Amino acid sequence: MTQPVSLAQAVRRGFTMRCPNCGKGHLFRRFLKVVDHCEVCDEDYTPQRADDFPAYLVIVVVGHVVVPALLAVEIAYAPPAWLQLAIWLPVTLFASLGLLQPTKGAIVGLQWQTGMHDFAQSKERRSANSTQSAQLAKANTNTTSLKPRTHLSSAQSSRPSRAVP
Repeated sequence: MTQPVSLAQAVRRGFTMRCPNCGKGHLFRRFLKVVDHCEVCDEDYTPQRADDFPAYLVIVVVGHVVVPALLAVEIAYAPPAWLQLAIWLPVTLFASLGLLQPTKGAIVGLQWQTGMHDFAQSKERRSANSTQSAQLAKANTNTTSLKPRTHLSSAQSSRPSRAVP
């Protein structure tokens, strides 16, 4: 039985660039190219539509970190402009590139878990499967509890039974 995946867990798995469903398969085949389906659980990722949203989020996050740091350095030390550019341009570039793929994975995980776009059909199928699995598990526990339990030792089972007069 597949356990339901929470929103936070799906986003976390996406951020770590793993399949939001199973957490084991790779989510990307290239830097920003999402795989068509998970190689482990076969979950379909063709409906994902992350588009430019991950880039917008990265710009906001990196901008809110780099700009105050740049201003703090400027106020405290007043370095020349060429030194500021030599420091902050690479920091901005590497921070942006480093966060872009995990952010896109998190957005794909968000879309997958909430059923956005064509993920809605996949979500309905998952919920139907989990309901069916839960019913089967419940039925299995009910049938096992109804079966008579006989505990015979090997010595008891090998003895011939005697008729009681």
